[in-house]
Amino acid sequence: MPAYFVVRAVVGEADRRDFDIWYRTEHLPDARAAFNAQSAWRGWSRTDPSVHYAFYQFADLAAAEAVSRSPAIARLVADFDARWGSRVTRTREIIEATT
Repeated sequence: MPAYFVVRAVVGEADRRDFDIWYRTEHLPDARAAFNAQSAWRGWSRTDPSVHYAFYQFADLAAAEAVSRSPAIARLVADFDARWGSRVTRTREIIEATT
């Protein structure tokens, strides 16, 4: 079954436009390549416009879980923190698809 690594970010109104451009053009493509994800996509919540989600798809749970322990995520977290500091908070989840 496929599994997903999901990042939920809360972005203040003043940063949303710049965050959207940066995530679309830089961070999502970099993360997809670094994680060797099968696919990656993102979107903004319609329920709460401050919430941004990024989804990275993997063939199985083991591959998704490996991301959270990888050197790649450490680099990407450092890049994210350097760019956004404490202005953007985020959480990460691993979701296993079921039938």
